[in-house]
Amino acid sequence: MSAPLVPSPSLRTPLLYAVFRAVWLASVVSNIGTWMQNVAGVWLVTTLTTSVLLVALMQAATSLPAFLLSLPAGALGDLVDRRRLLLCTQAFMGVVAFVLGGLTLAGQVSALSVLGFTFLLGLGSAINAPIWQTVTTELVPRPVLPFAITLNGVSNNIARAVGPALGGLIIAHYSPGYVFLLNGISFVGTWVVVRRWQRPPEVVRGSAESFLGAVRTGLRYVRYSPGICAVLVRTFAFAFGASAMWALLSVVTARRLHLSSGSYGALLSWLGAGAIAGAFLLGRAGHRLPYGRRALLGSGVFVGTNLGLAFMPSEYGLFPVMFLSGVAWLTAMTSFSTTVQLAVPRWVQARIVSIFMLVFQAGLSLGSIVWGELADRTTLVTALVAAAAWMLLSLVLAWPFPMVATASLDLEPAATGPAPGIPGLPTTATGPIAVLTEYEVAAADQPAFRRAAARLTRRRLRDGALRAGLQTTENRLTEYFYVASCAEYERQYHRFTREDAAVQQQLTAYHQGPEPPRLRCFLTATLLNDHSTPPLPEPLLLPG
Repeated sequence: MSAPLVPSPSLRTPLLYAVFRAVWLASVVSNIGTWMQNVAGVWLVTTLTTSVLLVALMQAATSLPAFLLSLPAGALGDLVDRRRLLLCTQAFMGVVAFVLGGLTLAGQVSALSVLGFTFLLGLGSAINAPIWQTVTTELVPRPVLPFAITLNGVSNNIARAVGPALGGLIIAHYSPGYVFLLNGISFVGTWVVVRRWQRPPEVVRGSAESFLGAVRTGLRYVRYSPGICAVLVRTFAFAFGASAMWALLSVVTARRLHLSSGSYGALLSWLGAGAIAGAFLLGRAGHRLPYGRRALLGSGVFVGTNLGLAFMPSEYGLFPVMFLSGVAWLTAMTSFSTTVQLAVPRWVQARIVSIFMLVFQAGLSLGSIVWGELADRTTLVTALVAAAAWMLLSLVLAWPFPMVATASLDLEPAATGPAPGIPGLPTTATGPIAVLTEYEVAAADQPAFRRAAARLTRRRLRDGALRAGLQTTENRLTEYFYVASCAEYERQYHRFTREDAAVQQQLTAYHQGPEPPRLRCFLTATLLNDHSTPPLPEPLLLPG
């Protein structure tokens, strides 16, 4: 991040950072190869089978691995070196693409084998994707991050505009096998760029988490973060309804409109062009529209998208429909992704991004199966109209699940030094360990104090506490939390952000005693029940 940070960042600002620029260009090339692969794979299956369900399962074969592996991949991304993990995934996907290309040129593939290789590529992508997204946060500063995330969307949509058309031309004049080989070459190019990236060594604070512990921590973080939960609900609803377009567009092109692979590629190119236009629109005026409203607008447009695919009589009428759909797709997805990435600190970022992608891919996978099966059992038009109805109903989710602003959050660690030790306890001691802070609060201030304490309790639980709460004895209020061990106590200390510290300072502001709030930390044999009184043994830690 050696480039200067301009006072008012724009869509061009992330490209001033050399490493981000190199990674972004590599992603453009790789995404072009991926979209060429998608077009070739879907079209090849469409010509090898008469089943609409099998064609729709191509989307599921891409999305299902993300559903299965996103969360473990996110945990790995937070535990191991992300650069090495990216090198492994890029190499794996390159090998799969080369093998599929060779078998296709040899005439040794069937619809099911193409589905199988697509599933293998999906496995590599499922592990690669959350790590690739979180790398962006290491390459640009936080004020530039929304524009970098938008550029990542532009990368995919430049590829969507170029890749399908290029893939369609190669399919029409040669063979899908050559497309698969070119995709393999694109993975090689990305591998080289990642290999040359000199990633600074991470500063490890505290003991490392176990893999299963890291997975549980990620799930717990989401459970106690209402803002992230709201984004996940909205993301699933959007992906489920929008999946009808991705799953059934080739069927609409080939069987309802009786067009060729070139027309299918052209429709996807219009979609990509719309997404690129949407990115520049967001870069110029997007800051005036909150992320929640952007997502709502994107969902509304997809009502018309599904109806257009169901009833538009020609491909020329579908071109503007696909263009507007591209604008809506980029607007909605960058709104969801940016909100999530700006809402979480770095220590858990890969896990939360992986959960976000899991929910997104689950919506795509399940939607593809549902709309494909519905089209097989009824008609193609019925399935698309049902998907439009779903998108219309999903608009009401904006009220119970609002997307809150996250750009101004300060998620840097509140403490930079080592965690204070617990006198008398070895660092390997297991607990539970209780941490109690006693406040003296006037009766008139207690309602406001309790509201602030409730916010702090949720943050304690979110960061891994086994239990947390507030106990009252006359004017003395005790805020407490439990952790499993000294190692977990140390991790909790380093996970505490400046935003969390600001909430704790609100509690301190209500304290009226002659001395600062009293902090005590000790080993305990049992956990508190939700309504029990905290135990009061001799404290092992009495900070001044």
